[in-house]
Parts: sequence; C-alpha cells; structure tokens
Amino acid sequence: MPRIVKIEIGRFDYAVAGEFKFFKPGPDGRITRPSVLVRLTDENGVEGWGQSVPVLTWTYETVESVLTTLELYLAEVVLGRDPTDFAGLHAAMNTAIRPAFSVGQPLCKAAVDLACHDLVGKQRGVPAWQLFGEPAQAREEILLSWTVASPKMETVEAQLAEGRARGYRNFNIKVGAPQSADYDLTLARKVRAFAPDGFLWADANTGYTPAEALALAPKLRDAGVDVLESPLAPTQIRGYQALKKQGALPVLMDEGIVGPEVATEFIALDMMDGIAMKPARNAGLWPSVQIVNQLREHGLTVLGSGLTDPDFSLAGALHLFAWSGITRPCALNGPQFLADSLLGDALAPAADVMALPSAPGLGVAPDGRAVSCLHTVARS
Repeated sequence: MPRIVKIEIGRFDYAVAGEFKFFKPGPDGRITRPSVLVRLTDENGVEGWGQSVPVLTWTYETVESVLTTLELYLAEVVLGRDPTDFAGLHAAMNTAIRPAFSVGQPLCKAAVDLACHDLVGKQRGVPAWQLFGEPAQAREEILLSWTVASPKMETVEAQLAEGRARGYRNFNIKVGAPQSADYDLTLARKVRAFAPDGFLWADANTGYTPAEALALAPKLRDAGVDVLESPLAPTQIRGYQALKKQGALPVLMDEGIVGPEVATEFIALDMMDGIAMKPARNAGLWPSVQIVNQLREHGLTVLGSGLTDPDFSLAGALHLFAWSGITRPCALNGPQFLADSLLGDALAPAADVMALPSAPGLGVAPDGRAVSCLHTVARS
C-alpha cells in the first residue's frame, strides 16, 4: 500500500454550549473544548484525518503535550510507514513513548490511529469499521444518551427539559465529587421519575472511595440506576473486586482502561462487569477493537461512551460502536455540549439517533478551517 509521506498537525478549539463541569473558562473567560487535528497524506495524495481530544479534568494529557509529542517524537516513527500495519504502528509509537503501567499518552496516539484508519479506508474504498474484522452485528445507526451533570438542581431540571425537547429518551448522570451522596441519590430519583422507561447510567468519574461506593451502590440501584461507571480510581483493585462481589449494580470501568493488556489483567482480577468504551482514551480504534473482542469472549458488557468528542473523534467512536453491535444508548455528548463543528451537519443526530457515516474511511470531510490550522511536521 502507498506509504505516508506527509504529517500535519494543528490545534482547533470548539465553543462549548451550556454548563459542563469538565470544561473550565480560559484566561479570556471563554469555555472551549480543545483538540488537536492530524492529517496524514500518502504517496498518491490520499489524506487521512485524525483527532486527539485532551481535557485536563479527565486525563493527564494536555493540548501542549499532544502537539509536542506528535511533532518531536511520533512523527519520525510514522513517516514512511505502511498505514495498513496497525500493529506495527502502535508498536512503533509505544517504543517512541514507552508505556508505564499502561499506554503512554494514549489520547495523543489515538489521533494517529484514527488518521491511519481514515487513510486506509479511503485507499481501499471501504468504511473504517470494515477494517476491524468480523462484526458481532454491525449497526447502521447509534442510539444516544443525554448527559445530566450539575451540582445545582435547577440546572439539572433545565438539562432534562432540553434533552426531552431534543428527542432524547435515555439519560446518563454524573455523580460523585463535588456532589454529596444525598444529592446523587436525589439526582438519580429525579431522572428516573423523568424517564421511567429509559436506560439510566451513573458515572462517578472515580469520585468515590471504596467505602462510599459500597454503601451507595445499593441505594443507587433502588433509586433506579441501571449501571455504575468508574466509581473508584482504577488503582483501587480490591475496591472494584468488592463492588463486583457485592453485585448491587453492574460495575463498568472506564478510567484506567487504556490498552488491551490492562483490560486483560482487570478481567482476570474479576474487577468489573464491563467497560464503557472510549476509543479516544484507548489510543484509537485498533486497541479498542482488541478490548471489545476480549469483552465478548468473557461475556462482559460493552457500552459506548466518549470524551465530549467532536468531529473525527466522534466519527471514530461511531464506527467502533456500530461494529461492536451496541444496542444500548451511547453517552456521546459532543452534539449536546459543542456549539461548532468542522463537518457542518454531517454528524448531527436526528433526535437521539446518529447515523453511521457510510463513505470510505471515517466517512467525513472537514471545512477549510481545519486545513488552515495545520502545519507540516514531517515530510519525505
């Protein structure tokens, strides 16, 4: 296959709509969702786009670290590669930026992985999901969940009303710090009463201690919650084992699952009932496919989630979740919280349903603003 001959990168920040505790105002007072774009070009001029989506309040990676890592360390091992060799690509990136307990700088590496999948899909004339292997039951559209996240109940009520007005039937709530346990239970009861037939998913973003989670999980179940995501820091192995043994709610991991090797160990340690998959956090699509295959093999749950993904990162998640055959609503809230897109309305949901792009690669193309923010970091 034609090899990669040019690598371009650039920062693009998206305006944020509404209130979301993970996005803080910058020095200018504006609230934005930062991202880093990557464009790879092969010998025939075919282009592949990728995107990294760092957020300080979720991950240790920053926009600045992604940009410098791409330019100074990863570009040299990506240039000249056959983009179809996904295993070799990740081995090379993991040699340039070594793993510690888990993958080193996975959000940065995800941008390169996405760009290679976009490029190879275009080279072969197939959608990206067809590069993953045999699907469980590929889907043509993804059902979405609406995120409710605020320590103020009046804001919660407004968020619920907006979700209903936009056609959403299922909801995911943010629990844990800075909220109290009593507030979390009140929130769960309110959302369950608002959507009695919907799927209700509570995400603590590692905000509880083991004792707090063990005490609260049965109460959240009784309040109508269906699953509990990331109740503890991933280092709290015995805490996860205790929650899994308690069995009050299905326990999903997210933070801490950034590579297939980690998933293998955590499955063997009987720490979870499944994973809320985020290809943006798992170094991209190739490692994420391996994780999904492990979950299938062990009969564990695969749910779809994200990091308020824009554009290419969102498209990559759609391809993974459609290939995975996920039927439950996915917590992809980029369309909810982002006020801009480089893709126009290409990924705009119809109520709470988003269609999978069918064109080759990731299936989407950006407007001129994406190109204007790029600069070349490697060329052969």
